Amino acid sequence: MYEDILYEVEAPVAIITMNRPDNLNAFTNLMLAEIRHALATAERDPDVVGIVLTGAGRGFCAGMDMNALNTLSSGEGRAQQDLSHLEANPGNPDMGPDFAAIYSHLLGLRKPLVAAVNGAAAGMGMSYALLCDLRFVERTAKFTTSFAQRGLVAEHGMSWILPRLLGPAKALDILWTARRIAGEEAVALGLGDRLSETGDSRQDAKAYIEQLAATAAPKSLMIMKQQVYKHIDMPIGPAMAETGRLMDESLTRPDFREGVRSFMEKRPPNFDRVEVG
Repeated sequence: MYEDILYEVEAPVAIITMNRPDNLNAFTNLMLAEIRHALATAERDPDVVGIVLTGAGRGFCAGMDMNALNTLSSGEGRAQQDLSHLEANPGNPDMGPDFAAIYSHLLGLRKPLVAAVNGAAAGMGMSYALLCDLRFVERTAKFTTSFAQRGLVAEHGMSWILPRLLGPAKALDILWTARRIAGEEAVALGLGDRLSETGDSRQDAKAYIEQLAATAAPKSLMIMKQQVYKHIDMPIGPAMAETGRLMDESLTRPDFREGVRSFMEKRPPNFDRVEVG
């Protein structure tokens, strides 16, 4: 049902591939709507523990399609396109309205979202990669912001996530200069989390989620993600209070009993999957 992306489920992993390789997977409005719809589909699928986002061909995503930007810059406005068949609302309502916006919903997903950065991640494409929970970055991948060089500002959550990953000075340097940062430096700086050899990021990200599915409770993964992102901006007192409540709740769930029993019985755990209505 998708035109600009591919969606595959290789349980326990859903793989979303941005599929405009001739354009380095530059975003169209259609692609953005399809990604959002596919994320909601993966979130509802109990067979899916985590999601991989990657690009086809030699790029991850080169940002917004320049033809679309040219239309905006000429004052013609947004092209009218009926995308109502792709309306979807991925994300966990327990995260609150801050994590339900057009791009922050990536942080609000109930399941781990891992970027497999296989090539250029530029502008809005870099924003999407950074708003994933983890990034597996190939040595030949390159990050660049490009906003200032187009007369724009730090867009799509970049001004929120980049200083939290790198600190304000490094964030400003990258935003101001739009210098290209290759895979090894990206991991050293903190833009990436794992370094993959060329061509291996998708498989490495998939293997990571498979390992999580074999060893960790999906409900715990969901709540830990909620804690980390919500508590970033909380004072320690309220964060500790919420953690205490969540811990008390976790002690009553079947996952806790299964975690203890599987450890005592020296066998792999059989945790419940996250169910989304």
